Amino acid sequence: MKRRRFDVHGSLRASFKDGIFAAIMLGVTEHYAIPFALFMAATVQQVGWISAVPNLLGSISQLFAVPLIRWLGGRLKFLVRAVIAQAILLLCIASLAGTELSFRLGLLLLLLALFTVSGGLIGPAWGSLMSDCIPLSKRGSYFGWRNRILGMIAVLSMVGAGLVLYWTREFSPSMGFFIIFLVGAAARLVSSAYIARMSDVPIKKNPAHDFTFFMFVARFRESNFVKFIAYVATLTFSSYLASPFFTVFMLRDLQFSYLTYMVLQVASTVAGLVALPWWGRHADLVGNVRVLRLSGFLATLVPLLWLISHNLVYLGLLQMFAGFAWSGVTLSATNFVYDAVTPQKRIRCIGYFNVINGTALFFGAALGGFLASRLPPLLGYSLHSLFGLSSLCRLGFYFLLSRRFQEVRPSQAVSSQELFFSVVGLRPVVEPHGQARGSTSPSLDSAAPRSGRPRARAHG
Repeated sequence: MKRRRFDVHGSLRASFKDGIFAAIMLGVTEHYAIPFALFMAATVQQVGWISAVPNLLGSISQLFAVPLIRWLGGRLKFLVRAVIAQAILLLCIASLAGTELSFRLGLLLLLLALFTVSGGLIGPAWGSLMSDCIPLSKRGSYFGWRNRILGMIAVLSMVGAGLVLYWTREFSPSMGFFIIFLVGAAARLVSSAYIARMSDVPIKKNPAHDFTFFMFVARFRESNFVKFIAYVATLTFSSYLASPFFTVFMLRDLQFSYLTYMVLQVASTVAGLVALPWWGRHADLVGNVRVLRLSGFLATLVPLLWLISHNLVYLGLLQMFAGFAWSGVTLSATNFVYDAVTPQKRIRCIGYFNVINGTALFFGAALGGFLASRLPPLLGYSLHSLFGLSSLCRLGFYFLLSRRFQEVRPSQAVSSQELFFSVVGLRPVVEPHGQARGSTSPSLDSAAPRSGRPRARAHG
């Protein structure tokens, strides 16, 4: 029987359309789960658990991604089912808005956990399928371009969701949350239809590529990739000591409206989107590791800067700085995963990477929730103490681990100072319009793989 040809261009087109509706779903749900919990009168510690538990379970679930894909007979069949499951779970979350059940916070936690588990299982399969299409030399610029466009769609959705909550706050706040999660469910259902249009090729089982999670972790001393994961995981742990509680701080302590909260979130997201192609072109030229080190250092400073002022203009600028820094971290860390691992092992290694990172997120958010109400106030707020602790942990792990791993592909050697001056536009090392250094809008032709071997990328 003749094997179905893998259609690179058709898969990229279908994936982009799927991404549009996935972005709508993220825009109306991602930044509003914690506000929804606060609407249900969640405590700070409960917010910590709502951030921590779903991410832990979602990460652990990735250990089962490879067996499930093989059991269902392919990545595509698996993806379609998992995405439909997410749509159903969002519909169930929307229905909680109209209930007065005493245990609805527990139900929200359960549904968010199942939703995140579905998303965790999607990650390795989606990444493997997508990177069949994108060559090594184009990943930074292509995904920078793609994420910027889809990110702008997510921003518009986020704005729409914030306006819905603002307009319904007086007569029916619960209706506002019902509407935005219902829209998220509908968008996710449409995205499943586009995923079904992508091409797939069978993944051949090779015992040489099967290795357990504990075998993977045991190679810390000699594995460059595992050292990279250790750094990213400690950065995630340190960040999530504070990350879920910025929302609590804005809505509870500073008494910001949903509209003000939405504007600050949009400022961060837009800044990150604007920076993505620029980070991507730098990563293609100087390597992902140098970009990760620079952007990771900038991200360590964010919580400390929250202690200076609560002026809205200042916080807007700070959010833009945070979005700029974290977009570099996310893009370079994600692309390093695909550069450092051979195609045959990528699904498994992406899963293991996400297990470790998600476990670090769990412990960070859980510990942050525990400490949030127990730390002494700093400058009038107990959460200020948590922010300061988060920043100190980020800096400590940065200096301890960020130099322990190395770049895995040929790249131009530049110092951290030269890269910084180039990123801010003072002394560019990247040509703004040079094709050899990446385009801001790569075509499908430029994204075609150089060989038929599978490649991979994580969902996100």
